[in-house]
Amino acid sequence: MNKEHPLLLAYYGDDFTGSTDALEFLTLAGIKTVLFLRPPLHKDLDFFPGVQAIGLAGKSRSMSPKEMEEELFPAFETLRDFNAEQVHYKVCSTFDSAPHVGNIGKAIEIGSEVFNQKTTFVSASAPHLGRYCVFGNLFAKMGTSGNGEIYRIDRHPSMSTHPVTPAHEADLRLHLAQQTTKSINLVNITTIEQGAEAVAAEIKNKENAEIVFLDGINQEHLKTIGTVFHQKGKEKTLFTVGSSGIEMALGLAWNKEKIIHKTFEFNHPGPAAPLLVVSGSCSPVTAGQIEYALANGFEGIALESKVMHHDHQEQSIAEVAQAIIQNIKAGKNTILHTSIGNNDPRIAETEDYLKHSGLTQKEIQKQSSKIYGRVLGQIIKTALQSASIQRILFAGGDTSSYAASELGIFALEMLAPLAPGAPLCKAISEEELVNGLELNFKGGQVGTPNYFIKVLQGEKLS
Repeated sequence: MNKEHPLLLAYYGDDFTGSTDALEFLTLAGIKTVLFLRPPLHKDLDFFPGVQAIGLAGKSRSMSPKEMEEELFPAFETLRDFNAEQVHYKVCSTFDSAPHVGNIGKAIEIGSEVFNQKTTFVSASAPHLGRYCVFGNLFAKMGTSGNGEIYRIDRHPSMSTHPVTPAHEADLRLHLAQQTTKSINLVNITTIEQGAEAVAAEIKNKENAEIVFLDGINQEHLKTIGTVFHQKGKEKTLFTVGSSGIEMALGLAWNKEKIIHKTFEFNHPGPAAPLLVVSGSCSPVTAGQIEYALANGFEGIALESKVMHHDHQEQSIAEVAQAIIQNIKAGKNTILHTSIGNNDPRIAETEDYLKHSGLTQKEIQKQSSKIYGRVLGQIIKTALQSASIQRILFAGGDTSSYAASELGIFALEMLAPLAPGAPLCKAISEEELVNGLELNFKGGQVGTPNYFIKVLQGEKLS
């Protein structure tokens, strides 16, 4: 860091689990990072001596383009005023987006205006999570750890059937062209292979392009990308878009240039029983984890879709919270879930409730995530008043952001790595019952079948 750039990086995460993903890879690179759940003020940094990077956990992945404008203009302006070397709009490594919801093209348009930047660089590669870009096409492993099969994103068993943003196009240039009228180009893998100087020269040749994608399939490619971004960030704050691969890329470049000199030592967190799992995910990966845990001693509590109806919410919250309290006091690891997989009948029931309230199909998923998230947060808050809970695992990026806000969490710091992209975090809150809670946030695609048990035991997954 230097006087011109008091922070190395400031980022906005388009959902909650993606925000903790970036927090992890910055921290593992040796960069002291704090993730805020509301727009930070300069004075907030006084509570975190030595902070080098900040994040803002957002919800833009579940927003319409108009809502994104209302959210992102002030958010980007807040981050811009910290004068970091880099500002990153963090998106999911599977590039989940559509013209009507989570529009990444709209985010680029806003970012390029706020940062007065003609060309926005986009890097979706995250080889540490099993995400690879080759000649503009995105490939993704099933899950983010283990030996899952790798699929082109439009043939991925989960992402091609995603209930809100199904992947129909693997070429990210074509995918993004549906979301913006900005011109799009690519620095492909053959140039990336030649190193940072070749990439910088190719970028100069494409200086008329308004969006430039960069391929990548391994850590050396990320180091090249990070080196190029770092060099550009020396001139003025650089705004980029992509996965947590950007955090890893910059960390590699900063370490290479000895801008950061240390890595953090993490104590093994150990077991924390009983564990409370709160799942708003409909991913088949999460479904497999729920089923595995239920077969291995966890108790399940199904949140019924009637909570979509306001008249039923208060009673449902009280009843479900009481069931959790009884389980926790009896020492039972407990999973509260809104669905088990994308064929769970509660999904169709939820859609019916929301249709009858007059919402369009495009509005249904967003409102579903918001209502479920807030209800889940209220259930947890009620349970914490009567049950001693040390560690909570959240599954599902959209619902967990609303749940965390409901709990009054102000910021998060990383405690220890558990699974790639899903660290164990410490909650910072003015609410005494919430402050210091150990929290793990995982996206739908994250983790092996025994994930919940590993989080219970505090064991690191490879």
